[in-house]
Amino acid sequence: MSRRWIGFVLVVLSAVCWSSAGLFVRLTDLDAWTIVGWRSLFAGLALAAVLALRGRGERGSTFGAAGWGATLLVSTATVAYIAALTLTTVANVLLIYACLPLVAAGLARLILGEPLSPRVLAAGACCLAGVAIVVGVPTGSGHLLGSVLALLMTSAFGGLLIVVKSHPGLDIVKINTLGCLLCAVAALPFMSRQVPDPKALSSLALLGIVAMALAFLLFLEGGRRIPAGEAGLISLLDVVLGPLWVWLAFGEAPGSGALAGGALIIAALAWYLRRPQRDPAPARRSAAVAGCGGTER
Repeated sequence: MSRRWIGFVLVVLSAVCWSSAGLFVRLTDLDAWTIVGWRSLFAGLALAAVLALRGRGERGSTFGAAGWGATLLVSTATVAYIAALTLTTVANVLLIYACLPLVAAGLARLILGEPLSPRVLAAGACCLAGVAIVVGVPTGSGHLLGSVLALLMTSAFGGLLIVVKSHPGLDIVKINTLGCLLCAVAALPFMSRQVPDPKALSSLALLGIVAMALAFLLFLEGGRRIPAGEAGLISLLDVVLGPLWVWLAFGEAPGSGALAGGALIIAALAWYLRRPQRDPAPARRSAAVAGCGGTER
C-alpha cells in the first residue's frame, strides 16, 4: 500500500474508534467532568502500559520542545471540548469542530507551506453543510465563551496535526500518555469523588482505551502520511458514524436530518478521495518518510 492509503486507512479507523464514544457514554449516568476524568485516566494508564512494554523508547524517536508542545495541545483540545459542552450547545460545538479541515489546511499552509487545495476547501464546505443538517441550526444567541472554547479545541487539534507532521520522529505514544494524564489531573477538582459502579467503570475503561487512546494514536500516525486538511476531513466520519452506532445498539433513530446530512458528508468525502492526490511537496514528503522510519511500528 502507498503511504497515502496507509494514512487514509489509519485515519478512517481512528474515526471509527472515536465514533464509539457515544455507545460507552450511554452506559454511564455521570457528569461530564467525571467522565473525562476517568476516561483520561484509563487512556493514560493504557498508553503507559504500551510505553512499558515497548521498553526505553522507539529507535530514533524524539520528544523535546515539540513533544511538550504536542502534549499541551492534546490536553488543551480535550479539556476545551468538555468545557465548551458545559457552556454552549452540542450543536454549536459540532458545527465549530466541522471547520477542522479548513483550520488544519490553513495552518499547514501558514506553517508547512502546503498548497491550499481547492478540493479540500470545497469538500470541507460540503462537510460543514452536512454537519449543520445533522445537528440542526442552533437557536438562540448561544454562549460566546463556549463557542470560543470550541474554536480553541478545533485549533488545538489542527495544530497537533501540524506538529506531528513537521516533526516525524516525535514519540506520539509518550505525547498521548502525558496528555491524557494531564487531562485527568485537570478534571480532578470538578469530578465526583465516588467510584462508579462496575458497569459504568467498565464502560469508562473502554471509552478511554478505544475511543481516546487508540483513536489518538491511529489519527496521529495516519495524519503524518497524508495532508493535514485531508486528515481533518476524513475525521468528520466520526460525526456520521456516532449516531449510527447508537441507532443500531439502542434503537434511537437518527432522524431524516441526520440521514440527509450524513449522506452529504459521505458524498463529499467520496468525491474528494475518488482519485489519488498528487503529493504537493515531494521533497519535503521524502524527508518525512525517511524521518518516520524509526517510529513506524
